Amino acid sequence: MSRPREHQVEITPEVLLKAYACGIFPMAESADDPGLYWIEPERRGVIPLDDFVISRRLARTVRSDRFEVRIDHDFEAVLDGCAQPAEGRSKTWINARIRKLYLDLHARGHGHSVEAWEAGELVGGLYGVRLGRAFFGESMFHRNRDASKVALVHLVARLKRGGFTLLDTQFVTDHLRSFGAIEVSRRSYHQLLANALEGVADFYCWPPGEAITGSVCLQSISQTS
Repeated sequence: MSRPREHQVEITPEVLLKAYACGIFPMAESADDPGLYWIEPERRGVIPLDDFVISRRLARTVRSDRFEVRIDHDFEAVLDGCAQPAEGRSKTWINARIRKLYLDLHARGHGHSVEAWEAGELVGGLYGVRLGRAFFGESMFHRNRDASKVALVHLVARLKRGGFTLLDTQFVTDHLRSFGAIEVSRRSYHQLLANALEGVADFYCWPPGEAITGSVCLQSISQTS
């Protein structure tokens, strides 16, 4: 994995978008470390949208509409939720600079959150960056069981309906592998990325304030591009 530490160049939202277009992204060692690293994995994690896997149990949960799923309703709260320590994750890479950069991307229309709400409380979600027909997943969190999984299902449904071709997960974990995530070579990733950057997709193919049922999401996912 390439991991050069930043030099004196100021990282702005515009610089960050150019980095994504080149296949690299920033990370920090920890929330307390003010420095950033540019990362370009030799093996990149992606979820092929037409091969997304949903277990029967999760499909039942999605169909039940147990969670109210909102889009970009409280991006900042999702970012903060992803920054909190969780089971199996004692520290986070989201430091103050990362937080500000992605809040700025959200303000510019490139940062998006998919949020799971229950009884009026945010209980899980994910956030990422949109560029062309690519969506770069950054992080996810949950406070209630299945909340982040349902958010991911709604994300994939939206990406498929909106004409996206690439869902980048950066790395592959056992958790993501259960959804169909695979590793591709750096060369293959750059080919996928170049293709995705050529076109335009619609993240708001369903308006942000429109309630989308789980059944509609599952139907969208089952349709091949």
